[in-house]
Order: sequence, then structure tokens, then C-alpha cells
Amino acid sequence: MFVLTDTATSLPHMTTPEPPDPRPTAPDRADMLALFARVLGDAWESFDAPRLAEPVLPEALVERFARPLPAAGSSPSAALTDAALTLNASVSPSRPLFAAYIGSTGLEAGVLGAAMATAWDVNMAASAGAVELLERQTLRWMAEFIGFPMATGIFTSGGMTSNLTALLAARERALPGSRHTGIVPGSAAVYVSAEAHHSVVRGVEVAGLGSNSIRTIPIDGDRRMRPGALARQVADDVASGIAPVAVVATAGTTLTGAVDPLADIADVCRDHDVWMHVDGAYGAPAAGSASRGHLFTGLDRADSVTIDAHKWMGVQKSCSLLLTARPGALTAAFGHEESYLLHEPDTSHHVDTTLEYSRPVRSLKLWTALRIHGADQFREWIDHTVALTEVLVDLVEADDRFELLHRPQLTTVCVRDVPDEPIADLDRHNADLATAITAEGRAYVAAAVVDGQVCLRLTLVNFRTTADDVRTLVQAIRECSRDLTAHRARSR
Repeated sequence: MFVLTDTATSLPHMTTPEPPDPRPTAPDRADMLALFARVLGDAWESFDAPRLAEPVLPEALVERFARPLPAAGSSPSAALTDAALTLNASVSPSRPLFAAYIGSTGLEAGVLGAAMATAWDVNMAASAGAVELLERQTLRWMAEFIGFPMATGIFTSGGMTSNLTALLAARERALPGSRHTGIVPGSAAVYVSAEAHHSVVRGVEVAGLGSNSIRTIPIDGDRRMRPGALARQVADDVASGIAPVAVVATAGTTLTGAVDPLADIADVCRDHDVWMHVDGAYGAPAAGSASRGHLFTGLDRADSVTIDAHKWMGVQKSCSLLLTARPGALTAAFGHEESYLLHEPDTSHHVDTTLEYSRPVRSLKLWTALRIHGADQFREWIDHTVALTEVLVDLVEADDRFELLHRPQLTTVCVRDVPDEPIADLDRHNADLATAITAEGRAYVAAAVVDGQVCLRLTLVNFRTTADDVRTLVQAIRECSRDLTAHRARSR
């Protein structure tokens, strides 16, 4: 046995050699940043206008993707070049004629925020320091932007998680203690419109309520939930001893962009003391716009609202928010204490208000964008895309070959191509047309089904899109339809 003293010379002789330093010789940081700036600059420039054709990966790069795990590294230039080529040949919502789904915009300010968040890699699970001020400010800013009386909020990985978070909070309020005891099958109900997003159904299933608890409320001629039908269904359930957990109104349906009558739905929820959640993943930012703000009357009476900032606010995925007007509701649903995460009197942990544990600083993308551009610029961008939608509708209605399937409320337009030539199967024609347009490369569109009819579903949320781009989109639809019809005729 030996006694350590306070001098290094007293340490015994160590026979085990020290391990080598495992850190690699890093490439020059300045060179890597310069290379990254060039790659990113080229990408940003390419996003400013539609491209003429869809690029194809070089055969040599396709071959490299078949190679096994490399034992040794390669140069940053080779890796970034291959990554850029691959991303350029992928589907990006940053391009002005990405109209298939509700995407983002590749907003440059968001990229800067995302890069900084990744570099610092702060974990928003436990107490995270100063960045909490930034996150709370961003939540307040978005609540102010849409006119919502937020008590608390949280950033999540997407609209699915935000909606699920709201449902879990609503479940705990309607059925106190159910997070521990579970629920009796058939004892609860959740109310949605016929065009609600499937993430709500999935959330109900994950929350343990079961999809059989969903009450699908019919829609009116404007594709909005019918408040009268909702009131009758809730009353019937209450009379049968079934607990209404939540009404999920939609502010911008995925299929047609419809906004449910929020004020009337709020009346029903008030009369029956039911949690009102608004799935505004797509449309909620328009509540802060001059052109469409009137559609969101009653939003301030909801208990919670989902916003996907990686949609109409233009920042990169994933950046979703859940705002709630009920203090303590998230803590009631998620609060807990574990031996590895103690609660000091002056310390709070984010895991007590969210489903997720490890979370990046998603808010930094949105915070950076709002700081750099300001709220008025975002309002202008939203109004710009609304105006472009009106241009698109005018072009569709001016051409007899197109059939407009609904009157748009936001920026989603469902149009059916009906050529002059006889078509045996118009549904098949429109599905094939969507594929042909995307393959051609000028635009990215998708097929959808509205009232049993296959159509082209077009959504405009990108500030980069111009009126000329919209005209290019319509021209691409016409030309691809004619080519498709001619090909079909030659094949007979």
C-alpha cells in the first residue's frame, strides 16, 4: 500500500502506456467554411427560379452509393460535392414551383439559425441556460403574430407531435389521472371534421383513446366542419356517459385549405366545457395576415393551437410549435421526477412539458428569421402567396379544359384536367398527369382525391414564387396533358 502526496514525483511508475490521441487531423476549418459557402450559395441561387428539367445523378455517384463502409476518410470537397449533387437531384420544397405539398421555402435566415443550433448542439431536455430566453421569446412572438393568448408552449418535431401533445393534455384534463390509469374503452370521444389530417387520428390512437373514439363531423359546402352537427354529437355523447376529450378544428385542411368556423366551434366547446384544439399546422400563420386574418375569428378562444413554422413561415424542418392558453396543462400531462433528473426549487426541465426528451434548439431557425426579416415581411409574404393563388384560380377558370373543384380559402387549389379529346378514365388521366408533370421537371405536383374525383392538388406557400411562375405551372399542365393524350392516342 502506498500513500499519495501532493507532488507528482511521488506517483508510482506506470507501466501501461498512455493511449494515443484519437482526434483526427481536422481539415482546415477556413477551407471547409469557404467550400460550404460556395455549395450553399449555388443552392440558394438555384432556388430563385424554376428549373427546366429534373437533373439525373451521374453514374459514377450512383456507383459510389453501392460501396461498403469506408475504413478511411476522404476530402471534405469530395464529400460535399457528392452531397450537393444528390440533394440537387432530390425533391426540395425550396423551389418556387414545388406545389405538390405544403412545404417550406429554404429561407436563408433559417439555414443560418439551423447551422448555429447544430454547431452548439444544446439539448432542450433539461435546463439549458440562456437559450431558454430565446425559445420563450420565439413562442411569444408567434402567439402575438397569430393573436393567440398563450400561457405556455413548446417546440416539437412536427405537426404530428404537436397535435399529439395537445391531445395528451386534453385527455388529462377531461380524464384526470388517465396518464397513469389508462382509460376504459369506449368512455371518451374526440371530434374532428371529415377533412382533418390523419395525424389527429394517429395521435388519438397513440394517446390510448382508440380510433373508435373519433367522431367524424360532416363538412359544409365550403368544406368546413358543421358546428350544428358537432353540437348534436357532443350532446349525444354526454347523454350517453361518454367524456368529450377534445374538439380538433382545422385551420387550413391539407386537402383543400379549408378553415373551420372557429368561433362557432368555440361556442360548442364553451357550452360543454370541452378542450378546443386548432390544428393550424398549415394555415395558422395566415391569422396574422391582412388578406386572410378574418377567417380565423375565434382562434383566440381555443385552448391550444399547432403551427408548423416549416410550412408557411418558410423555415426548415423540423420546426413545429404547440401553444396553449391553459397554464399548467402541459405539466399535468408530462410532469415527472426521476433519480437522474432532479428538480431543484429554482430549476425547471423541458421534459416536464413535452413528450420528447432530447430536443435540439428548433426555435433558433424561427427566431433568426423573425429577427432578420421582421413580422411585417412575413405578413407580406403570406399575402403574396394568397394573391398568387387568385392568379392561379383566374387562369384555371379561363381555360375550359380545367375544372375547379372548390373555391380556395387559403392557397390550395384542386383542379381537374378535362381535355377536349374523349378520355375513358379521367381519374387515371389526372393521376398520370401529375406523374408526368413532375417527371418533366418544371414543377412538382401531386394527385389527390376530392369528392371521389382524382385531381391535381396545387399549394403555393413559397415567397420565391412569382406570377410568371404560376403561368409557367399552368402551361406545364397544359403541355404535359397534350403530350400524355397524344401518347395515349399513338398507343391505341
